[in-house]
Amino acid sequence: MKYMHPRPSSIVAALYTARDLEVDVAILHGPSGCSFKHARLLEEDGMRVLTTSLADNEFIFGGQASLENVLRYAEEHFSPKRMVVVGTCVSMIIGEDLQSAIDGAGVTTPTIAVDIHAGFLENIAGVLATLEAAQLAGWISEEELIRQQFLMKKANEVERLRGAACKAYIEPSRGDLKHLAAQQLRQCARSGAKGVAIMNAKKETAYMFADELIALHDCCPDADITYIANLDQRGLPKVRADAKRILDEMTSRGLNIELIGALDEYGANGDILGKRLREIAPSFALITGVPHAIPMEYTTGIECFSITNGPRQVEPLKDLGHQHVMVEIDLHPKTLGVREIVESEFGAVLRSI
Repeated sequence: MKYMHPRPSSIVAALYTARDLEVDVAILHGPSGCSFKHARLLEEDGMRVLTTSLADNEFIFGGQASLENVLRYAEEHFSPKRMVVVGTCVSMIIGEDLQSAIDGAGVTTPTIAVDIHAGFLENIAGVLATLEAAQLAGWISEEELIRQQFLMKKANEVERLRGAACKAYIEPSRGDLKHLAAQQLRQCARSGAKGVAIMNAKKETAYMFADELIALHDCCPDADITYIANLDQRGLPKVRADAKRILDEMTSRGLNIELIGALDEYGANGDILGKRLREIAPSFALITGVPHAIPMEYTTGIECFSITNGPRQVEPLKDLGHQHVMVEIDLHPKTLGVREIVESEFGAVLRSI
């Protein structure tokens, strides 16, 4: 299916994956404006992103010399432990040999080449290309690569079936008014009804999605609510570290957390979470992060309060029967580079009432 609304880029996905591998310097081999916004944001997370700034003459004659120069500059000025060279549409179209430039630059820093462009229909191509190069370099095991390939397949499946890739065009929406949903959630929690609060978040977005569970506990500490979060410590180095920090902070703030899944397993958690919902049999559920990972068969009959950071996820969640759908706008920029839980807008509203 061809999408008519913007979709994530494989190039950006490669950059985020390099970040999760604890790469110190990523070099985009392309024009200076390629993936500009995300390159800037990733620098908030401690990874330097450089560009070879290819211009029109290099589109014709090639840019290997420019890439070699940037590689040497990065090693000399930043003393990185790991580097990655990420391709772009331009470098792939003109046939640049990224590995040849790495070899020719004479750098000693462990460096991998990721041959990628933005023309792939699904952005997971950038993730997989980066991980395959990392496995060949010995940065991750073959077992972890196979695990990641499975997780990307499941994440892609969820988006196609119930997410922002389920239709050719989805109208963006800010969702329901947070103060009205917060009032109803508070009323459910204080009524004595059984509830569940689930965080099924994607990687660093958990630094804000966790706050909504904490806010519910702050507001209704004695309510009959089971708290569940995907904070098992599996995955790439940064993902494991983030899970530990978030779990430690949630525990210190009084929550008793049941662990189901890891921060990179959000797409594969649906049936496991759904079966747990059936066991608990709640009358209401707060679901944050990737609520649409849970198939509709498990949420039917439950009053669902779902929170996403995607304006194009509102319509699919409503189609799944979720009665209250809220959007945390600009969540991702606010969770890059942080090392502690960030207050959410919905959490602030819930606490205020």
